[in-house]
Amino acid sequence: MAERAAHNRSVAGSNPAGPIHSLEGQATDMCRSIKTLRHPEQTPSDDELKAAALQFVRKVSGYRAPSRANQAAFDRAVLEIAASTRVLFDNLVIR
Repeated sequence: MAERAAHNRSVAGSNPAGPIHSLEGQATDMCRSIKTLRHPEQTPSDDELKAAALQFVRKVSGYRAPSRANQAAFDRAVLEIAASTRVLFDNLVIR
């Protein structure tokens, strides 16, 4: 735990957008391979949402490609995260 806190302190300034705070309030960097999808002129496509969801599931699961035994759970997670992200974008108030 102390090692993780030290790591968080050492990398907190490396994200150009600033640190992302975890639910525990610790600063941590966001995964660099996941890009921001919110743009004022357009909403993200379903393909963009699915690609971002796939990157997220790969990152948190630690698997680039799941085993056959885990494929269904992996695919379901990607679809659920993409759907949740679509709901988020449909409900954001852009000023």
